[in-house]
Amino acid sequence: MAETRYTKDHEYIHIEGDVGVVGISDYAQQQLGDIVFVELPEVGRAITQGAEAAVVESVKAASEIYAPVAGEVIEINAALEGEPGAVNEDPLGRGWFLKLRIGDPAQLASLMSESEYEDFLKTIA
Repeated sequence: MAETRYTKDHEYIHIEGDVGVVGISDYAQQQLGDIVFVELPEVGRAITQGAEAAVVESVKAASEIYAPVAGEVIEINAALEGEPGAVNEDPLGRGWFLKLRIGDPAQLASLMSESEYEDFLKTIA
């Protein structure tokens, strides 16, 4: 089963071997409101940890999505271009943004587990 880790900026990464599926948490999509546009990176782009990986625009605001770990973009969720609302409907499933080939697995240690993320959300609520 894939492990999921979280950032303090509310991105998640589902880890499947050396590939990570990146998106935003349910909390993040709730804060943004109705998502109307998603800008995704180019496949093949190298991204460093913490760098902007994508952009989402909602009826409330535009927000950058940061890479939880460094890696190379190997796939994007092109379906979001026609259906950005999938991020609101299923952020941890159909609403993923991109897949990264993880460049430095040691960076995963800097991210929160699901239970640590849930505890973190209690501190900001």
